[in-house]
Amino acid sequence: MAVKNPHFYFPFNFGAIPHELADYDNAKVAILPVPYDATTTYQSGTRNGPMAIIEASRSLEFYDEESGRNFSEIGICTLDELDVVDEAGKMVNRVYESVKVLLDDGKRVVLLGGEHSLSSGSVKAHLEKYPDLTVLHVDAHADMRDEHSENRYNHGCVARRISEMCPLVSVGVRSIAEEEADHIKGSVGRIKVFFAKDLDKNGDWIGDVVKNLGENVYITIDLDAFDTSIMPSVGTPQPGGLGWYDVLELMRRISGGKNVVGFDVTELMPIAGNYAPNVLAAKLVYKLIGYFFCRE
Repeated sequence: MAVKNPHFYFPFNFGAIPHELADYDNAKVAILPVPYDATTTYQSGTRNGPMAIIEASRSLEFYDEESGRNFSEIGICTLDELDVVDEAGKMVNRVYESVKVLLDDGKRVVLLGGEHSLSSGSVKAHLEKYPDLTVLHVDAHADMRDEHSENRYNHGCVARRISEMCPLVSVGVRSIAEEEADHIKGSVGRIKVFFAKDLDKNGDWIGDVVKNLGENVYITIDLDAFDTSIMPSVGTPQPGGLGWYDVLELMRRISGGKNVVGFDVTELMPIAGNYAPNVLAAKLVYKLIGYFFCRE
């Protein structure tokens, strides 16, 4: 896999971190940007998300005020954007093959979308390394359609495809089709959904989420899970949603009791002139690298 030489591309690696920490051989974390949005169903533009996240990350402080640590010292390498193809199934397989190479090289992988369909390719690669994998799916949408627009790899089908591979826990859902609701009801034990409308009624919903996860966890985050007041830059927004500190507390609690083996952040659709959502996405990625990969 081609890797950006940071001596030529600095500071366009994630966080504009020093050259020696962005070197592929020395880095523990590999960031894989995938600028793909061929199956979007409302507004396109998420193909611009990965670069917007990387550019916004250059404004971040390395020091994390919560932990009192500098997470960049783990080594974070930013790879070239993955070349895309129009056919969704082939694109998912390309992600799978790329992530598999990175895992074989001993890297912790952070996938940046692009649309959410890409996540199933990353999950497939992680599942081969961790056969007992559970996936946490954070999203405004159930994404449980068997197909959408005659495409089984549409971004609205990603959770369905993942649940066919391993157990899945969804959090923050507030948009669901009847077909999807029926499928979830018939998949007891395989799919667990925490609807956004019910979270405030449960005093410790985060604890309940954690209890439903296995030891090894992959996390896939669609940014439309966040409240639209802080994350308007998504292709399929929904009213309501999770707050910044809600999501951080969920991730922090998971990191304390589970082994998170990889994660992705998808569906950022940058809005010209509104950079705050881009920074939110970039800081989320950096915080999660710290929570999950800097535990020792």
